[in-house]
Amino acid sequence: MKKLSSIGIKNGIVVCLMGAITACKSNITTVGDVDANKFEKTIQSNQIQLLDVRTDKEYSEGHIASAKNIDVLQDNFAEKAIATLNKKKTIAVYCRSGKRSAKACEILKAKGFKTINLLGGFLDWQAKGKAVEK
Repeated sequence: MKKLSSIGIKNGIVVCLMGAITACKSNITTVGDVDANKFEKTIQSNQIQLLDVRTDKEYSEGHIASAKNIDVLQDNFAEKAIATLNKKKTIAVYCRSGKRSAKACEILKAKGFKTINLLGGFLDWQAKGKAVEK
């Protein structure tokens, strides 16, 4: 009887650990880092929202067509994002080099959004000859 009880407890622990690992993996997959070529293909979907998290000045000097601009360095970034973006659609996020957009992705993920981050940012986008709107 003790042996059966011990096996039951061990199985319960294993099931709990597997559930925790699965939960962690699902959180990690909500934020993806992709290169400029994959980002370009991804943003062509009507299920994607495009977000530029640079300053207004940077945005006005050139951006990816149809991108909304919300500066991640503003104190009210999260509130503006919630008011502007649709949680049912994935958000493709970029900045100049990829650092601010990674931060923005983490903030958005914490608010329940699914995100994709452009590795290398707008600098890499331009270096690869991708379309820029002014």
